[in-house]
Amino acid sequence: MPDERISLIAKKLKEYDGEEIRLMEVCGTHTAAISENGIVSMISPKIRLISGPGCPVCVTVTAVIDRLIELSMAEKTCVLTFGDLIRVRGSNKSLAEARADGANVRMVYSPMEGINLSEKDPDTAYVFAAIGFETTTPVYALMIDEAIRRNIKNLKLLTSLKTMPEVIRWVVNDGCKIDGFIAPGHVSAVTGGHIFCDLSKELDLPFVVSGFSGEQLLCAIYALVKMSGRAGYRNLYKSAVTEEGNEKSRQIVNKYFEPSDASWRGMGMIQGSGMRIRQEYFEFDAGSYNLDEDFAPAGCRCASVITGRISPHECPLYGKSCTPDNAHGACMVSTEGSCYNYYVNRR
Repeated sequence: MPDERISLIAKKLKEYDGEEIRLMEVCGTHTAAISENGIVSMISPKIRLISGPGCPVCVTVTAVIDRLIELSMAEKTCVLTFGDLIRVRGSNKSLAEARADGANVRMVYSPMEGINLSEKDPDTAYVFAAIGFETTTPVYALMIDEAIRRNIKNLKLLTSLKTMPEVIRWVVNDGCKIDGFIAPGHVSAVTGGHIFCDLSKELDLPFVVSGFSGEQLLCAIYALVKMSGRAGYRNLYKSAVTEEGNEKSRQIVNKYFEPSDASWRGMGMIQGSGMRIRQEYFEFDAGSYNLDEDFAPAGCRCASVITGRISPHECPLYGKSCTPDNAHGACMVSTEGSCYNYYVNRR
């Protein structure tokens, strides 16, 4: 898009003086990109951007962390995890704290590292902390597929996998005032943009699929402002998102996973909002069922932040006992978390 059009869009967003509009992005990468690009400072204060429940680390309940810690303390067992999750506290401690106490916890950068580690060390049971949304679930399905192909028996997954449409319904039906959604680009690339078109009709709200550059996000916000809270759908990320999505990814997910109810940190059980390993492949599950208990630190308001009820700075712990260096709530731990980005970039 020519620079002059972006400049015009930015000018109109900055000068907007109508009724307050509350727009929610439901993608952790969007949250980080909005913060890093200083988008909030570029638009009118009457356009309020809210970070929704799109950070996978932020919505993982404490029971999952506790189970991972339990496994990591078992003899000849190693828990594999990504960087952010290692610092999220369970009911008593984090995986990082457990590792300091002698637990066998290893950070990895790719799920496929689990395949190679377990193949090279068959005497150790490896458990991969499989968290995420529709974007990462295909990778975990490929892990199972590859483990079967290589006849690897010492690799399991502890899953906390979520799906986006159901939590969006929950946010709206729970009474949170949202006037439009910046739909997640990565998720849409897998599911197809049509799911957000259907949600728009069902919820009578506008949805705009966006990419991740500052310019793309400004265009998505402008499109939502122009839609004035009326139902409608636009795909502004056509370079990556089609209406039908990635059929191959969905096929391999459906081979190894099935829909399930899922618990979300601070929000409780949301029907049909998760994916779990199918019973016929249960040998790859490390005990993911019935991990529903959730213990938020006293005073933590993460759930209210990610549903738009309060801003991060309204949490009594924010910037005091809870900072990125001493995070109490999951939203302050993850680089995709709303509190982290608000604190680091003063969103």
